[in-house]
Amino acid sequence: MSFRIIFMGTPEFSVPTLRTLVDAGHQIVAVYTQPPRPGGRRGLDLQKSPVHQAAELLGLPVFTPVNFKEPEERERFRALNADVAVVVAYGLLLPEAILNGTRNGCYNGHASLLPRWRGAAPIQRAIMAGDKKSGMMVMKMDKGLDTGPVALTREVEIGPNMTAGELHDKLMHVGAKAIGEAMVKLEMGDLPLTPQPQQGVLYAAKIDKSETRIDFGKDARDVHNHIRGLSPFPGAWVEVEIGRKPERVKVLGSELADGHGPAGEVLSDELVIACASGAVRLTRLQKAGGKPLAAADFLRGTPLAHGTRLA
Repeated sequence: MSFRIIFMGTPEFSVPTLRTLVDAGHQIVAVYTQPPRPGGRRGLDLQKSPVHQAAELLGLPVFTPVNFKEPEERERFRALNADVAVVVAYGLLLPEAILNGTRNGCYNGHASLLPRWRGAAPIQRAIMAGDKKSGMMVMKMDKGLDTGPVALTREVEIGPNMTAGELHDKLMHVGAKAIGEAMVKLEMGDLPLTPQPQQGVLYAAKIDKSETRIDFGKDARDVHNHIRGLSPFPGAWVEVEIGRKPERVKVLGSELADGHGPAGEVLSDELVIACASGAVRLTRLQKAGGKPLAAADFLRGTPLAHGTRLA
């Protein structure tokens, strides 16, 4: 047996799920993804999304509507005569006409343990909050924002120094496998749905540039979680004086360290930085336009003496 599936996704995170469904023998009748966006070094070239590129390599039909407001778009979706739609990080809220446009509705792979971290940035927010675990949930979508009943859950531990990028890579493969399992159960008529609890709801708002600057005036653990939660993208940053002028430097890795002093002060040759309480060691940094470097390599080109204050 196999389903007629409409797949809806956009970033690299979605690609393993698409490939899993193809490998399982399902018929992907269409792939929906965000339209090509300006990219390249000068931002002049239109770049297809990772899902768009993967779908073309697989020989699958691709559609890139801006939205589903037009009746023609809704009718095209319904006319595909699909058994189910699978949605992973598509990037659009789907109207009811789309949610009900297949025989079994739409199933979403969401990167959190719902109802905690509904919304756009669940991976980053979980780490920034110091969560000890995350996971992938397969839910049947309704008209709310990540409010639908849950069909399947797979938990993942968050290590003390795990970055958002590392958790992202782990979850995208866990999620692909979970969606594959969910489709087998759905085909067999054995995919029970459990309503989400009313307690514990948190929203994972999109990361804003205004919150990416590191504040060493916070507790060391909060600073550490902030750094790893924004690594590698968009990247937490500090200002460092380079060539007698302040420049932004991204901090892509850190760990908790011993030490105390005025917040933001360099305490050792190993880039231990004092926080309001405790200290963090910066382990991986990146200058604007440069490559990510281990702290020792960064310091060879940009020495930071004891007592230097980072802001």
